[in-house]
Amino acid sequence: MAEGDWHLTRKGANLKTRAALLEAIRRFFNLRGYLEVETPIRIPSPAPEYHIDAVPSGDWFLQTSPELCMKRLLAAGYDRIFQIARCFREGERGGLHLPEFTILEWYEAGGDYTSMMKTCEDLILFIADALSLGRTISYRDLAIDITPPWPRITVREAFASHAPVSLAEALAASSFDEILTVHVEPHLGLDRPVFLTDYPAEMASLAKLHPRDPTVAQRCELYLAGMEMANAFTELTDEEEQRRRFAREEARRRRAGKKPYPSPEAFLACLPSMPEAGGIALGVDRLVMIVTGAARIDDVVAFTPERL
Repeated sequence: MAEGDWHLTRKGANLKTRAALLEAIRRFFNLRGYLEVETPIRIPSPAPEYHIDAVPSGDWFLQTSPELCMKRLLAAGYDRIFQIARCFREGERGGLHLPEFTILEWYEAGGDYTSMMKTCEDLILFIADALSLGRTISYRDLAIDITPPWPRITVREAFASHAPVSLAEALAASSFDEILTVHVEPHLGLDRPVFLTDYPAEMASLAKLHPRDPTVAQRCELYLAGMEMANAFTELTDEEEQRRRFAREEARRRRAGKKPYPSPEAFLACLPSMPEAGGIALGVDRLVMIVTGAARIDDVVAFTPERL
């Protein structure tokens, strides 16, 4: 054994569980008639989102998500697709974050964010059965009952229950993300998985607005053990509206001195052909943490940047 590689040996059980979890994911989607796809990791332009920074690769970028290319496949007529993808984000490192990480994304023509929630429930139950976890997952000192259906709570309700200020006050003070992370997230998904739904419209640049309340978007996130696990949308298919939102996000990025991104024209051009759809991204590394009881993301991947 190479000197210093002892950490690879101690991760053996977690890496075997990770492999079994990935096999279960593929089996779940294959049984439901989804096509597994692969899209390029290196792309000419990511989606311009203020809080996500892409890693440059020459004049292009490493993908922060396979989202834009997968939606182009939807527009080309592939109605049920999934991908297990390596993604990259600059400046992300911590107990729950790696600059290179694994995302599961899937899209379904005719779906919306509510159908994505149901499929997400079904997937995690399928994985629990494949790994013989039962209907209660023990994570650290928590016992999480995954019996469906899982609770849904709106962002507004969550702020009213857990935040020191209202949702409106957090938005006015530009402190939404900080308050969500510090005060709200630690209370979510401690005894049962929970979907946090109906995000403020300005916090969902790629999601459709809610037809009954245009101040919120059809976006939800899944939480387990206080951790964000998945992010789902009813996908926006209006090209002009998407252009306006991207322009707004890009303007915010430039005001903050961030690297400008070229407009993702090929993606925008496909939107008139894209069907109504739901899409979701799930953090594979964090899900492996949950099923193995790992305290840090470092414990469920073979290599971290510091070990290379």
